[in-house]
Amino acid sequence: MKNEIQNLLNAIVDDYRLFLLGTRYLDYDNKMSEVEKFADGLEIKESKKYIKIEKHLGSQRMVWGFVVAVDDDKKFRKGDILMAAGYNAPARNKPRGNILDNDFDVTWSGPRYL
Repeated sequence: MKNEIQNLLNAIVDDYRLFLLGTRYLDYDNKMSEVEKFADGLEIKESKKYIKIEKHLGSQRMVWGFVVAVDDDKKFRKGDILMAAGYNAPARNKPRGNILDNDFDVTWSGPRYL
């Protein structure tokens, strides 16, 4: 599942790159520097049931979302992407894709809304 998590992180960074390239604020080199900082600020925290993805922008710490890490969840499959309901808990309404199926659509700010 490590490769699939890395693919998810790459998709998040790619979306951030596209976001920055569409802005008028910085020159290209500074934009790419910001993309590198963003990529370095992504952090994975594993628990028994979930893998939490955090993003660090400057001094701000935010939860990007969660990935289900177990097969025994009654509602979700292993690899399902969930939005954050709070800092330590996912929204358990509906998955936003699955990393094991390579079936997801994400933004740099979080999983896409339903």
